[in-house]
Amino acid sequence: MAQRTADEVDPQTAAAHLKERLYATITMISVVIGLAGSDHVDALGAALTVLTASAGLWLAAFVADQQAHRVTHGALARGRELRTMLFVSSPLLLSAVGPLILIGLSALGVMHVDTALLTAAAVNVATLFAWGCYGGIRMGGGTAFALLAGGIDAAIGTAVAAVKVAAGH
Repeated sequence: MAQRTADEVDPQTAAAHLKERLYATITMISVVIGLAGSDHVDALGAALTVLTASAGLWLAAFVADQQAHRVTHGALARGRELRTMLFVSSPLLLSAVGPLILIGLSALGVMHVDTALLTAAAVNVATLFAWGCYGGIRMGGGTAFALLAGGIDAAIGTAVAAVKVAAGH
């Protein structure tokens, strides 16, 4: 299936896709920080946990979307509706890619697994900052507003990490 371009996605679908991307990013911060705080995590265990978390989130979202569609429309989503549903939920799977690449590098000896996990968290916080800035720019608020929006989004990601660390997970 060919990748959709921005011109092929209606604004409501694009907004739902971005919402899932942000949700997945915040969730992955929690997962990798939790793994980094674990005493006995190795690269394989970390990779399996990241994959399981990502796939589990995606499956839960997909099942919930299908359930909502069945209740609302009296039938399973098929065709275009199913493709849209899969497109919207795809960030829940894609959120594992960055952490898995870094965990793979740790398996190759490039860095320690804890460093890979903390780097993944930092990259995800930076991603939240970038999306916040982009949103601020799209709203037409200027550079200061964009930086403020990015800072707020990054603060949310950082708060998730801090709570995870404080809880000892």
